[in-house]
Amino acid sequence: MMRKVCATLALVTMTSTAWAAFPDHPLTLIIPFPAGGPTDIVGRVAAAKAGTILGQPIVVENRAGASGTIGVGYVARSKPDGYTLGLATVSTHGTAPHLFPHLSYDPVGDFTPISNLAASPNILAINPNYPAKNLAEFVAHVRANSGKESYANAGACGVNDLGMIWFLQLIDSKMSSVAYRGSAPAINDTISGVVPVIFDNFPSTLPYVKSGMLRALAITGTARNPRLPDVPTFAEQGYQGYDVTSWYGVVAPAGLSDAVRDKLAQAFEQAMHDPDTQAKLENAGAFPVGNTPQEFARQIKAETQRWGEVIRKAGIKFQAN
Repeated sequence: MMRKVCATLALVTMTSTAWAAFPDHPLTLIIPFPAGGPTDIVGRVAAAKAGTILGQPIVVENRAGASGTIGVGYVARSKPDGYTLGLATVSTHGTAPHLFPHLSYDPVGDFTPISNLAASPNILAINPNYPAKNLAEFVAHVRANSGKESYANAGACGVNDLGMIWFLQLIDSKMSSVAYRGSAPAINDTISGVVPVIFDNFPSTLPYVKSGMLRALAITGTARNPRLPDVPTFAEQGYQGYDVTSWYGVVAPAGLSDAVRDKLAQAFEQAMHDPDTQAKLENAGAFPVGNTPQEFARQIKAETQRWGEVIRKAGIKFQAN
């Protein structure tokens, strides 16, 4: 009995020592999208502050391709020691599992969620000449012209395209989706009236709404955005439960110890409460979240289920990845 107790105490001591020593060399954060985009900006800002808190630098490495699935697939196959982390998004963990038939990872089973760092809302906007002044009028017009209207998106089957598809499912109407290579050309054609409607992310759309070149009808999220206080949320206008946000969260490979997971989560959560970090994120159009591993795990499961339902109902075919 005494020998068993001693063995248990030794194990606890070893675990505590390992936890206290972590990290003892630099960490790597895999960002699965190209440098310069919103995912990259959020990841680099968070990594810089969290690395300072942990006492070791977090080196950012971009591994882009296949809608982010290459980078996070690499993370899933890495050693679960806390030194290789990845930046998960709604694309990599919400939509990709239902779009790619040969995905190299399970978005739930192959990762240890650490923390959702930040989120960015999306805006439904129209050309000012479009025959609607608010969301109710827009819905009425689309229903009256179901199948005859079109909307611009920054990439076929991207989260904004799928977000618009979901909204059209809710109002039982159809519109043609016009895909562009990025937000800039999609917004330009909406401003010019070539395609009069767009559902796009907050950072890209904000300056054009502010200038009056686009009219915002609704914004996603649980509350109005302070940078667009006059634009009501979808929930305010009767669409509770409809919330399409772009989120950016840290994950590690499955099998990470709870002690290391919690130490990482505390560091990233603390980073999200830093005023300088918050200001940098908000300038990029993202807003700090910093939730717990348990909350983030529930979010990933909910997002995976939600987008699966939307994609199946829309009859979207699998793509090669």
